Amino acid sequence: QVQLVESGGGLVKPGGSLRLSCVASGFTFSWNDMSWYRQAPGKQRELVADILSDGRTNSAESVKGRFTISRDNAKNTVYLQMNSLKPEDTAVYYCNVRPPNARYWGLGTQVTVSS
Repeated sequence: QVQLVESGGGLVKPGGSLRLSCVASGFTFSWNDMSWYRQAPGKQRELVADILSDGRTNSAESVKGRFTISRDNAKNTVYLQMNSLKPEDTAVYYCNVRPPNARYWGLGTQVTVSS
């Protein structure tokens, strides 16, 4: 069955960096477009960044220039490099295919940006 396992979150001060990882299994990773999403307390889940199977990327305006999505098809892994973190980036971060499949959501990884 499909599994998406996120990791790399933590507590970081404003201006700091984190690198999130998502390891996928149970489907042909290299054929799929992948995305990172996040959900802050009391808010709806939102799209953060996409990476297509051909490597093209896109990101939300709120993270442009700060976050970078990448993938390693040999490791079935998608990454999110987050720099210049702000308190408003605090959320649980999830990966999923693009468009998202409701059956694929994992547990996510918590990112907290606070001084």
